[in-house]
Amino acid sequence: MLKLEKLTKVYKTGDKALSDVDLEVAKGQVIALIGPSGAGKSTLIRCINRLVDPTSGSAILDGVDLTALGSAALRRERRRMGMIFQEYALVERLTVMENVLSGRLGYVGFWRSFLRKFPQSDVDEAYRLLDRVGLLHMADKRADELSGGQRQRVGICRALIQDPALLLVDEPTASLDPKTSREIMRLIVEMCKERGLAAIINIHDVNLAQMFVQRVVALNLGKIIFDGGPNELTPDVLTRIYGEEDWEATIETVDDDEEGEA
Repeated sequence: MLKLEKLTKVYKTGDKALSDVDLEVAKGQVIALIGPSGAGKSTLIRCINRLVDPTSGSAILDGVDLTALGSAALRRERRRMGMIFQEYALVERLTVMENVLSGRLGYVGFWRSFLRKFPQSDVDEAYRLLDRVGLLHMADKRADELSGGQRQRVGICRALIQDPALLLVDEPTASLDPKTSREIMRLIVEMCKERGLAAIINIHDVNLAQMFVQRVVALNLGKIIFDGGPNELTPDVLTRIYGEEDWEATIETVDDDEEGEA
């Protein structure tokens, strides 16, 4: 479904953020992307949807080489890649509903989007998604009235209303408390499963990766140095990824029955 071949990114400074990355993600598969700061995780996600242009290599989504597309074709393909950001990227003065519907901007004409006249089917889907994430009662609230967890739930809805084939998630829990972080990760993984949606989740919290996904890929210095199951993240492997530390405290059994309002 998604295939990266020799994907490389070298910045003008000469810094190599990615080096010959090969990766395949099957339809419906959710993977966690881990690694130290500066390993190239965010760059990898942004090279896939071309927010950052790779220097060489290819990113192929369902047979379409994204790296070879011109601007018009790229805009069309970006509709198939939902993006969830660390800092939410909501329009603060707009309502929750308006922020969710902004995920449909790539499908409606300029004037309809400018006048915020979306098809009723889009509005119905926005309500359904907000109900699914527990925010239906907040549809008319402004985004700047929401908590961090609530904002991230709106971001999830905005990405999913695109009806994407691939979800790209960049540190969705970095600004959240531990309980809300679990709720958000659980929600993302559950909704991907419900939709048969593939996802790459860049996450700095190894424990959350172990709790919620079945495949973990680790980057260091722009290269993949681990690709396997969460149970394979032994202290020796974590030392190879991050460096020396007491990793026994990271590998733990977590009670996953916590629920609540974020």
